[in-house]
Amino acid sequence: MLTLLALGSVAGFAAGMFGIGGGGMIVPILTTIFLSKGFSPDLALHMALGTSMATIVVTSFSSFRTHNKAGFVIWDIFWYIAPGVIVGTLLGSSIAVRINYVYLALFFSAFMFYSSTRMFFSKTYTEKAVKTLKNYVHFIAGIFIGTISALVSIGGGVLNVPYLNFQGINIKKAIGTSAAIGFPIAIGGTLGYIINGINVTSLDELNLGYVNLGCFFFISFASFLAAPLGAKTVRKVPSKLIKKLFAIIPFTLSIRMFFEILGA
Repeated sequence: MLTLLALGSVAGFAAGMFGIGGGGMIVPILTTIFLSKGFSPDLALHMALGTSMATIVVTSFSSFRTHNKAGFVIWDIFWYIAPGVIVGTLLGSSIAVRINYVYLALFFSAFMFYSSTRMFFSKTYTEKAVKTLKNYVHFIAGIFIGTISALVSIGGGVLNVPYLNFQGINIKKAIGTSAAIGFPIAIGGTLGYIINGINVTSLDELNLGYVNLGCFFFISFASFLAAPLGAKTVRKVPSKLIKKLFAIIPFTLSIRMFFEILGA
C-alpha cells in the first residue's frame, strides 16, 4: 500500500508540473507487482496499462483544474483535439491487448527511451509566432496522440506539449492545455481497457476489465493530492533539475520492466 501511495504522489506531482500522466513510472512498477502475484506476463502488462490509464483520469482532472484556474488552458484548441484523442485511445487500447506482450513491452520501453531522452536534453522553450492550424489538423493529431497514449498508458504530455509549442503557444499554456487533453485521453483509454478485458476470466476479482480497482484507488488518492502541488510548483520554481530527474526515472524503470517480462 505504501508503495502505491508513494507511486501516486510522484506521478501526480509529475502530472501537475509537466502535463504528463505518470504512466512511465506507474506501468513498470505495477507490472512488477502483478508478476509477483503470479499473473502471466501478458495479463500483468495489460493490467498495468489499464490501471495506469485509469489513474490518469483522476490525476489529469486534478492537474488541469489547477492549470485552468491559473488561465493556462486554451479551450478552443482542446475542443478540436479531444474528439480525436478519444477515437485514438479506443483504437490504441484495442491494439494493445491484441499484440504480443513482448512487442508491446519493447514498444513501451522504446517510447520511454524517446520521451526520457527528449525531456532530459530538451532546451528551454522559446516564444514563437503563433501558427493557426486548421481544425481538422487538430482532430487528426488527436487521433495519433490518443493511439500512442493508450498503447503506452500516458496522459499524452510528451506528445501534446511539443505539438502545442510548435504552434507558438506559450510553454505554460502548452502544459496546461496538455493536462486538460490528458483527461479525455484517460477516459477513452480506460474505457477501452475495461471493454477489452471485461470477458477475460483469468483476471483478479478486484478487476474491472484490465483495471485493478485496488491499485487504482491507492494511486489515485495520492496523485489527486499531489497534482495541484506540481501545478503550483511549475509557476514558481525553475524546473530544469526536476525535469531531468523525471526523465531518468521512467527510462530506468521501463528497461527493468522489459527484462522482467522477458524473464517471466
